[in-house]
Amino acid sequence: MRNKKLIPFEVIEKAVAGEPEAIDIVLKHYIPRIKYLSKYQGHINDDIQERLKAQLIKAILQFHFDR
Repeated sequence: MRNKKLIPFEVIEKAVAGEPEAIDIVLKHYIPRIKYLSKYQGHINDDIQERLKAQLIKAILQFHFDR
């Protein structure tokens, strides 16, 4: 039985390989957390939100499975 809260490994593999659809799935999975972290004085700060998205994409593309 799969845990619906986890991103499937196959999607992670594709995202690390640079597939745009897989990266989008990963971003959508983390959107609630990104919105929570980008709150500033009770409001969502768009600049912070975009920076967090960019950092996540960068981390996905730099990830290596050989560790």
